[in-house]
Formats: sequence, C-alpha cells, structure tokens
Amino acid sequence: MLLGQLLHKAGIDSVILERQSPDYVLGRIRAGLLEEGTVALLDEAGAGARAHREGLVHEGVELAFAGHRHRVDLKAATGKTMMIYGQTEVTLDLMNARKAAGLTTIYEAGDVKPQDFDTDHPRVSYVKDGIGHEIDCDFIAGCDGFHGVSRASVKPSAIQTFERVYPFGWLGILSETPPVSHELIYSNHARGFALCTMRSMRRSRHYVQCSLDDHVDQWPDERFWDELKRRLDEKAVDNLVTGPSIEKSIAPLRSFVAEPMRFGRMFLAGDAAHIVPPTGAKGLNLAASDVHYLSRALQEYYEEKSSAGIDDYSRKALSRVWKAVRFSWWMTSILHKFPDDGELGARIQLAELDYLVHSRAASTAMAENYVGLPY
Repeated sequence: MLLGQLLHKAGIDSVILERQSPDYVLGRIRAGLLEEGTVALLDEAGAGARAHREGLVHEGVELAFAGHRHRVDLKAATGKTMMIYGQTEVTLDLMNARKAAGLTTIYEAGDVKPQDFDTDHPRVSYVKDGIGHEIDCDFIAGCDGFHGVSRASVKPSAIQTFERVYPFGWLGILSETPPVSHELIYSNHARGFALCTMRSMRRSRHYVQCSLDDHVDQWPDERFWDELKRRLDEKAVDNLVTGPSIEKSIAPLRSFVAEPMRFGRMFLAGDAAHIVPPTGAKGLNLAASDVHYLSRALQEYYEEKSSAGIDDYSRKALSRVWKAVRFSWWMTSILHKFPDDGELGARIQLAELDYLVHSRAASTAMAENYVGLPY
C-alpha cells in the first residue's frame, strides 16, 4: 500500500493484489512503533495526517534490570523521536488514500503467481470469484510477507537464506487499560523478558517471554498479569492497571534474511525478504525503508530512463537490513533469558545493561539504531 501510494504520487500506475478481504487485513494486530523516516514516507504518500494527530511521540525508552529502571534519552542522543501508531491504523490510512485516488486494489485474489519475471515481459496470474485473470506489467513487487508466493517463486539456486530461530516466544495481550508508563519499558528479569507498550493512552500492549511449547489457553488473563508483575519493578507494578484481554497470541521469534532482493523484474520487500525479532521494533520500519529505496529506483527508471536505481536496490536495501538484523539480535540477546546460558550469561547481560545506561557512547549507539539509521 505504501509503495503503491508513493508510485501514484510520481505518476506511476500500479495494481495491488491482496489475498484477504479488507476486513481481515484491518482485523490483524500488528506492530505500532514508527521511526521518523517511516512517518516521513507516510507524509510523502499523503497518508500521514491522522498519525500526526493521534500518534504518541516518544523521546526516550526505559530499560529495567536488577529491580530498577533507567531511561535512555533518544532525542538528546540523536535529535530524533519515535511515534506510537498502530500498523493497522497505518494500513487503514493507506487503504483510504488509495481508495480516494481511485486506484485499483483487488482483494480476495487467489492462486496468485508471478511469472516470467526473469524476462522483459513479466506477468501475474490470479483467480478472483472463480475466474482466472492475468496482468501484464513492467515490474512485480513482492510485498507478500514471509509465507508469500513471491520468494517461493524464485529458483532455489538463485537465492540464499540466513535464519536463526530463537528458543522462546512472546506471549502478548491487548487490553483496554492505560499504559504503565508514557514510554516503553523493556525489562530483563531472571524469569524472562517483559515489555510494556501501548497503542494509545487508553489501550495497552504487554508481552512476556514464554516457552515455544506454550499455548494461549494455558495463559488465562489472571496468570498473565501475575507473571508480568513478577518481571516489573515496584513502581511499574504500582502503576499497572489490569483488565480483560481483547486479543492474546504467542509469536515465535526469528531472524531471517534472503539475498538478493531482486530477481530480474521482481523485487522483494518487507517480510518477504527479511524477518527480525520484534525486540528492536524494526520489522515494519524495515519494510518502509525497502519501499523508500524501491520507489526511488522505479521513479528513476521511468523519469530518467535509467536502471541504475533498480540495479542497486538489493545492495542498498540489504545494507540497512543487516544492520537492523544485528541490532534486533543484540537487543534480544541482552534482554531475554536463554535456556543454555546459565548464571554466567545472566551476569554478562546485567553487566552489559549497566554499561549501556551509564556510558554516553554506548547509550548513543543504542539510540541511533533504535530511532532508525538513515536511508
């Protein structure tokens, strides 16, 4: 949606194929922390007004360990801030902008197949309401997620993948309760990681590290709240307002990168090409940076008749991707309880966190990555 809107602003036509219905897309619970670069892209796409009205701007983040909280001042270190604004809201704004512009989006498109993308005449076939269709196009953008058809359509010999699956998951709940703090709290605890975040000043999102063998039905609300309290500092516990969950799920954590991100006239973007653990809040923002590079490359192709941008898309995107993969891995490694690390590993985590919050150089490095590296 973001790529399509940016291309529309540049006078480039596009068709979007979506497997699900609009209601399904808007019913999914997703990330909610936006880098300034992502917000700027929404503004450029003409879809950022509501985010500026309703989004919550954060100038810092809190790290909790050894029973105490320490604030990292992101704005003082970098001059940049972050914005809490749910991915579902971003999607809604982009859907409305696309609809208002009269652009073509085909929902509930089945059996989508990118074809001939290694030639000068790529095409995409799909089925809608039992009828087969085909789109002849100049380029295909595979923005269809980790399990999508785009990457799966590439010959195995043409692609290399890198993956690490972490030995735990995140149990998350959404509740109609005020947030514990006006900024995020990342907590390292002997019982496991916890995160307190929000979607608004009336809706909170909380997570606790859990076993991959756990099931949601093993975690009634009362058990979740009790476990969260055990992993927070006293002040946070005092401020915590509990209530019934309106959504609850367990997400596995993985790092994944596919190289390259271009195959002839098909490009991968977002989760189709890379996945990061959510600890560093990079997934949605990495997808936006891919779109930044790809939209510029396609504009250059049409306006200047130059293929330099599309030829360099994969290198540019992957350079930023790998830095975000590293940062997300690092954040995960210092905040979670790893089953095989033992007491030595736990003490090293505490030493690193203590150094991080008391060293200007270390906290600045963390802040620079957290708010998003430049495009």
